[in-house]
Amino acid sequence: MDRFRVVPAAYVVLRRGDEVLMLLRANTGYMDGYWAVPAGHVEAGESAIQAAVREVREEVGVEIDPRDLVSLTAMHRTGGNGDPIDERVDFFFTTSRWTGEPRLMEPEKADRLEWFALDKLPEPTVPHETRVLTGLDSGLPAVIAEGFG
Repeated sequence: MDRFRVVPAAYVVLRRGDEVLMLLRANTGYMDGYWAVPAGHVEAGESAIQAAVREVREEVGVEIDPRDLVSLTAMHRTGGNGDPIDERVDFFFTTSRWTGEPRLMEPEKADRLEWFALDKLPEPTVPHETRVLTGLDSGLPAVIAEGFG
């Protein structure tokens, strides 16, 4: 029997008071037209923390000291279809410290970049990210399982 394999990704919730920074996805082939926090796949030879720092730099042009990242939760999720791309482990981090002014760095992958109050998230927001964002101030479990029977 083959071992279970997952695609790891890192997500970063940039906070400014009660607001979070989000991008409107476009032209990626995944959740286009949905709002999302900066995120991306963990690359070979890279830790989830390194991926988080890199993705924020690539997507919104700010630098984060890895020591300023606070772990929020890990989400193990499945599409339930057996397709390896739909077997995921997502590492969610947050920070309110960075260097530089957030700006849209990849206009070919996102149409807009905006700050939103946590109690007024935009519609539509990527569903599994909504689950994390709505639990930010009330507390999140260390691990969330999503899509399993």
